[in-house]
Amino acid sequence: MEVSANTPAVVTGGASGLGAATARALAAKGAKVAIFDMNEEKGNAMAAEIGGVFCKVNVTSDADVDAGFAKAREAHGQERILVNCAGIGNAIKTASRSKEDGSIKHFPISAFDFVIQVNLIGTFRCIAKSAAGMLTLDPLDENGERGAIVNTASVAGEDGQIGQAAYSASKAGVIGMTLPIARDLMNEGIRVNTILPGIFDTPLLAAAPQNVRDALAASVPFPKRLGIPNEYAKLAMCMIETGYFNGEDVRLDGAIRMAPR
Repeated sequence: MEVSANTPAVVTGGASGLGAATARALAAKGAKVAIFDMNEEKGNAMAAEIGGVFCKVNVTSDADVDAGFAKAREAHGQERILVNCAGIGNAIKTASRSKEDGSIKHFPISAFDFVIQVNLIGTFRCIAKSAAGMLTLDPLDENGERGAIVNTASVAGEDGQIGQAAYSASKAGVIGMTLPIARDLMNEGIRVNTILPGIFDTPLLAAAPQNVRDALAASVPFPKRLGIPNEYAKLAMCMIETGYFNGEDVRLDGAIRMAPR
């Protein structure tokens, strides 16, 4: 699908990081971008920068997602592009013993559930509702293409580290559902692909001490640096614009394979 002037698009988690880079890349080609995010200040600023629209959306809420798509479609029309970047993480061992007093605790189930609700179910919620809307569109070409969806997993979905049980499970779920969803939608001309980022220089990582950032960069085989959000955006655009790109899960990680810790 060629991204051109006035192509409607939705980017979840689009107010910062990977989502913001993708929103900018889409807008640079003329797309009309709706940003789904919880951060109103950053979301409104990004929308103003790219000439888009901000929709305050919690992806764990059916009502929020429905309202977000309604607002986006009222402003720009039915989206042909959906990029899912909304996500969270935590680091808690499944069970652990306190070094201070030997007391034992386990991963709070509510904390595990929350990560799954945002990263996995929230992603699927947006996919299902967007795809249903795309089915109402006329095909763009002789192949019958109607739309393209890009999801964000993580290398942790394959190389989960200590404390990443919830995060890894949620991202492995995104990887695992990519091909079945692509097959669900194949007769409707909607393509579905997923990116597995490695260690990227996002606002979350920016808060880490410089020595931690340097150590993470050094752990990447080549190039020995953190990933740049624009590199994610370039791959997302490739997936969107390359018509034969479908049902794929692609690592973008400098060849890193994560160690246990």
